[in-house]
Amino acid sequence: MRIDKYLKISRLVKRRTVAKEMADQGRVSVNGKTVKSSYNVVVGDVIAVAYGTRVIKARVLDLRETTKKSEAGDLYELVD
Repeated sequence: MRIDKYLKISRLVKRRTVAKEMADQGRVSVNGKTVKSSYNVVVGDVIAVAYGTRVIKARVLDLRETTKKSEAGDLYELVD
C-alpha cells in the first residue's frame, strides 16, 4: 500500500492529497529515510510525519484497504 494512502486510511493525515504533498516535500520518513508518496508500506515500518515543529512517529501494525474511524487506531502504535 502506498504511504499516502496508508496515512489517510490510518487517519494520521486527514486527506490523501495532503499526505501526498507532505511526502513529496520530504516531511515523511520511514525507518529514518525520507520517502516519496509512492513508497510501499510494510508491517513493522516506523513512519515519522513532521507537522511544523511537531513530529509524530508511528509503527505500522496492520494494512487494510478501508477502515472505520473507530478502528483506525488499530493500524498503528505511537512510538516515543
